[in-house]
Amino acid sequence: MMRSLYAGVSGLQNHQTRMDVIGNNIANVNTYGFKRGRVDFQDMISQQLSGAAKPTEEVGGVNPKEVGLGMSVAAIDTIFNQGNLQSTGVSTDVAIQGNGFFVMQSGEKTYYTRAGNFGLDSNGTLVNPANGMRVQGWMAQNVNGEQIVTTSATPTDLVIPVGSKDPAHATENVNFMCNLNKNTPEILEGASEADVIKGTWSTEFKVYDSFGNDHNLNVSFRRVTGNPNQWQATVNVDPENPDGTETRVGLGTTDGTENTFIITFDNTGTLQSVTDSAGNVTNPEGQIVLQTSFNVVGANADEDGNPYRQTMNINLGTIGSQKNTITQSAAASSTKAYYQDGYTMGYLDSFKIDSSGTITGVYSNGTNRTIGQIALATFANQGGLEKAGDNTFVESNNSGLANIGPS
Repeated sequence: MMRSLYAGVSGLQNHQTRMDVIGNNIANVNTYGFKRGRVDFQDMISQQLSGAAKPTEEVGGVNPKEVGLGMSVAAIDTIFNQGNLQSTGVSTDVAIQGNGFFVMQSGEKTYYTRAGNFGLDSNGTLVNPANGMRVQGWMAQNVNGEQIVTTSATPTDLVIPVGSKDPAHATENVNFMCNLNKNTPEILEGASEADVIKGTWSTEFKVYDSFGNDHNLNVSFRRVTGNPNQWQATVNVDPENPDGTETRVGLGTTDGTENTFIITFDNTGTLQSVTDSAGNVTNPEGQIVLQTSFNVVGANADEDGNPYRQTMNINLGTIGSQKNTITQSAAASSTKAYYQDGYTMGYLDSFKIDSSGTITGVYSNGTNRTIGQIALATFANQGGLEKAGDNTFVESNNSGLANIGPS
């Protein structure tokens, strides 16, 4: 009698454990990143009343007689199935698609979580606002003007520098890909002003100096008299400036050059060569890059009293190619420069986190800068992690070490 009561009690006690787990699952139905638990049962040891007997010539075999002594909890598993993704409208909220955990730091202790309801503290640090744990990742470093994230380094706190400055950057490169109309008339000696205007195609593009001031880069093209496949280009920066900027252009240098150069096309309208005013001619293949320099009004002169000159590159494209290259075809002269890399000073207005966990800052001057990247941790046995409260886990002897890397 007592044995049957003890077996029943073991069932009641362990089913109470199962009800505890189920109740916890229900209580956390709206908890971000929560992973439900599952209880597995197993029977306990059985008391053998009589053993098994093998068959004989007279009778067949006899099975053992055993009385079960109850049941026990075999395991309480954490089920890490992928949950449904929901949009919250909060830019700092992120979720993990697939395996992995966000890495959180509290003092010197590391925690792991699937919950991505993050926010910023007063220092701009990306944290869990409920407990202040700091999200770990890699901050971008400026390498030769480019923001580089080194994911092989040790993860650190992610700080979003809201309101920080993006310094002005002088234009270094301008790319052209306009078309020059093959049927544009030549400008003959003594031509009227109307004929000069009709025979000239001008392009204008905004460029920037080191202070962030914008300037008007004007490049005008006119047919060379007597050569049907040549054009003379004239470069001026701020042509309306009464003080003048003394614009010069040349191949590899602007020393000893003027502000003009000759473009030669082949009979298919493809860029063939460029000759600057000093007589320098491009190589027979490769890109055509011209240096342009101009006086920056308001800048300090050098030690010899010469005005400060800013230099930038004008890329006309690749010889023998018509892709992203200046061309000569029997079609209307088109567009102008399509790219320049200068900008004025700006402030960090906002930021966004993409699907790879990369944090990109959006500045008021229209530039985007990589700020950092969120780290993810994976484990050989994620079911071996121990729950630490606050939707977090910690490593255990059976989880394996965290493998931390980008998403």
